[in-house]
Amino acid sequence: MTIGKVTGNTSGLKTAQLKWLERIARRRISPDDIISPELARELCDLSLETGRQLGVLIARSGQVEFVIVGDHHSIFIPALSQVRSSGGRLKGLRCVHTHLRGEDITEDDLMDLLFLRFDLMTVIKMQKDGLPERLYSVHLVPQPVNGENWLFLPPELPTRQSHPFLEMISALEDEFARFRPAREVDQGRDRAILMSVSTSSKVRAQESMDELKELARSDDVVVLDTMIQRRDKINPKLILGKGKLGEIMLAALKLNANLLIFDQELNPSQIRSITDHTELRVIDRTQLILDIFARRALSREGKLQIEMAQLKYMLPRLTTRDDALSRLTGGIGGRGPGETRLEIDRRRINDRISKLAQKLKEVSRERGHRRTRRRKKELPVLSLVGYTNAGKSTLLNTLTNSAIIAEDKLFATLDPTSRRLRFPEDVEVIITDTVGFIRNLPAELLKAFSATLEELDEADVLVHVIDISNPNFADHIKVVEEVLRELELNTLPCLKVFNKIDLVDDNFVEEQLRHYDAVPLCANDSSTFGPFLDKARSMVLKKWQAARELNQG
Repeated sequence: MTIGKVTGNTSGLKTAQLKWLERIARRRISPDDIISPELARELCDLSLETGRQLGVLIARSGQVEFVIVGDHHSIFIPALSQVRSSGGRLKGLRCVHTHLRGEDITEDDLMDLLFLRFDLMTVIKMQKDGLPERLYSVHLVPQPVNGENWLFLPPELPTRQSHPFLEMISALEDEFARFRPAREVDQGRDRAILMSVSTSSKVRAQESMDELKELARSDDVVVLDTMIQRRDKINPKLILGKGKLGEIMLAALKLNANLLIFDQELNPSQIRSITDHTELRVIDRTQLILDIFARRALSREGKLQIEMAQLKYMLPRLTTRDDALSRLTGGIGGRGPGETRLEIDRRRINDRISKLAQKLKEVSRERGHRRTRRRKKELPVLSLVGYTNAGKSTLLNTLTNSAIIAEDKLFATLDPTSRRLRFPEDVEVIITDTVGFIRNLPAELLKAFSATLEELDEADVLVHVIDISNPNFADHIKVVEEVLRELELNTLPCLKVFNKIDLVDDNFVEEQLRHYDAVPLCANDSSTFGPFLDKARSMVLKKWQAARELNQG
């Protein structure tokens, strides 16, 4: 026989009362009843005798899963992490509990209904003699009714329940499914709600959210909905308010979401708190970027760098490892060479990080040798830099007739690439492409890719590729220049190149070229390369000649 669990405030109860509760935990009722008349009477009798609220969580099969002992005013729902449920469906449990003084359904009851996704929240109002008066029930709805996210059912006598429970819940599940866009439910893909909690302006918050949507798209995530909450002060525990958390829960139910992605970096406590409330997998912007990098790393060096960054990101989060964090493994945010390391202890992780650091030093030495050989051939180096998805790889492909992966996605190219390029008048250079930059690039990721970015140290001229068709291109320029300052590369000669000029007005292009002292081109049209090649050749020869004179002096 299946036996439910007795939980809650059981201290001070008599042995006979405890045995009574254990008998209730073995009960099974008709699945079509919210609660059987006999069980409702027993709960009221025992509540009157103990002076405490009592509740039961009943599965759709009719089996009592939990018996909950509260105090005179309320019950406390236990953790339900072991109860099987799906991210976008109701929990499959109904909560029925007593109110000793005949109180109505409380705000706490409604919050438990919402956050725990119960099929139904039912209160048994007790009369003064301890007999059950009526059942008062409420359930969630996919669309607000009179401004509320739940619907109260007409009160019923326990002995005269008019509607079969299973039939009602089946219709409710169908109603939720009707409001879920079928085209969005792509099997095998994560279905996410994107959330931003920001203290910045509405425009800035929206720009950051638009970029988060592009990051999600790059990681093959279906974006179901986006939410932005602007606050004067960030909630240190949940990062957002409970009201907004309730909106997320309803959106997850309607859209069948299984993932919540935050635009801000979350600490372990916040991840745990939000996961406890929503039962969705929760990741932040940093983990999303790490996951994209894990997908795109093809070379041995790239995989080492990603594993290093993943381990460093997860290390502080392992100190408070629990169910919330274990949900991060094996899926988005835990993909790639580092995923099998996320559940091992700190000592072994630190050992692994040390080994990775040694391997990356070897990679750095190998790159140094290649750069030395390149210098012996006295070939100048042009390095392409820029915001992610600005068109660097496309430009390199067109310039050198190469076939580097180039997609309209953020971080489509991760591993550095070098090719030879011959300018007119027989001037030959090495042109290199490196990982793109992005605002708020995780510090650990920047450190992990130091071996890759060392390529920039050897550049004679930096070519800053800018997507002028992006409305935020000015902000992107500032982000790239800030990263170059952090890398101490801001002293190198830099040629600004405005890409995708075919997508914007000619007058606007001319105005921006004058303002930024840049040259225009369209990366997939070599006929537009004339001004770029002339300016790049001139800058390379000037830098190369200055370097030769310095060496001779």
